[in-house]
Amino acid sequence: MKNAVIYIHGKGGNAAEANHYRKFFSDAYEVIGFDYKSEFPWEAKEEFPKFFDSIASQYSSVVLIANSIGAYYAMLSLADKSVEKAMFISPIVDMECVILNMMTLSKVSEKALYEEKVITTSFGETLSWEYLSYVRTHPITWNVPTNILYAENDTITSFETITNFANSIGATLTIMNDGEHWFHTEEQIIFLDNWFKKFV
Repeated sequence: MKNAVIYIHGKGGNAAEANHYRKFFSDAYEVIGFDYKSEFPWEAKEEFPKFFDSIASQYSSVVLIANSIGAYYAMLSLADKSVEKAMFISPIVDMECVILNMMTLSKVSEKALYEEKVITTSFGETLSWEYLSYVRTHPITWNVPTNILYAENDTITSFETITNFANSIGATLTIMNDGEHWFHTEEQIIFLDNWFKKFV
């Protein structure tokens, strides 16, 4: 029986990105992109386990690769699943902090968000009281062997936040100097590939 690699994209990404990772695995692995529809964590909590179970039942083991918010959704919804190991690229590990930072940037108070319920920011993101409340009542607990790739110039997750998280779960943490949250330039992709080869 073969092994599976499930790739979970970030915001604005797609399942086809999984193709990039095929070269790192032998024929004993099948790399599968997850074309999820969830836009909220409670949707992911429903959708992700169903998909995972449908895949896991056909393979000996499962490796996860996840990007940005895809990693957050994976940790939130798949913590109790049998995952051999996880490779996280620019993972969002503290969603409450991300939301609070957006609120600060938009000068939106908790009181205002509670009263309005939904507020659209000037930079196109939507703030939601329901989302913030859900995140606070559903903390991440993640015990899977994990390798994390983080960029020095990540504007979504601070160095302190990612370091504390990596230490708390015993993950390896690799940092690309001058890198960005979205690994997309030639130099960044080479760095990502070298990191991947080292830990996969």
